[in-house]
Amino acid sequence: MINSDQINDELGENHIATSAQNPVRNDAFTLSDEQKIELIKKDVENILHTLGMDLTDDSIKGTPNRVAKMFVKEIFGGLHPNKKPKASTFANNYKYGEMLVEKNITLYSTCEHHLLPIIGKAHVAYISNGTVVGLSKMNRIVDYYAKRPQVQERLTMQIVQELQQVLGTEDVACVIDAKHLCVNSRGIRDIESSTVTSEYGGKFNDEQTRREFLDYIQLDTKF
Repeated sequence: MINSDQINDELGENHIATSAQNPVRNDAFTLSDEQKIELIKKDVENILHTLGMDLTDDSIKGTPNRVAKMFVKEIFGGLHPNKKPKASTFANNYKYGEMLVEKNITLYSTCEHHLLPIIGKAHVAYISNGTVVGLSKMNRIVDYYAKRPQVQERLTMQIVQELQQVLGTEDVACVIDAKHLCVNSRGIRDIESSTVTSEYGGKFNDEQTRREFLDYIQLDTKF
């Protein structure tokens, strides 16, 4: 018999973000990275042992340490505020007043519900309010917020909110088109589907401005 929790999981009712902030405890950073790696290593060893794997085998005996380092140093490294990129701004001396779009930013994140990859593209735009930001910093902001257990809706909002703060303007937009392996490789196993999310601020709420942005990134869907 299928219980209600199983039904909710398949329907995706547990996939609702409750806040624009990641659910991180206040004591999340009391342990050092090295301490976290040692603890996670033991947890991964226990998972593999429970699954019946032979941890003395040369191919797998190093897996717990590799996974622990990957979690802390790489794919979840964006949880730590000290790793937030410094996004220096510059005066818009050339008085460029049109939309600036950075499209096709490669995005790797991790679904917080199944800890499976999210892989896709982020498209980000802003209209200067007197300051501009280095192009690579837009990519770094996307990467920083993606390197967490994430929900795509939240990630889209975080990118826009961060750039609004950095640039001192509400006129920021972001669209993300990504594949979720929790859909593509398990459950329904639909390998073709992708998820599109969007967040628009300021002038991007105007239909003509929004349409211009979508034309730039060549997405015809109305969001």
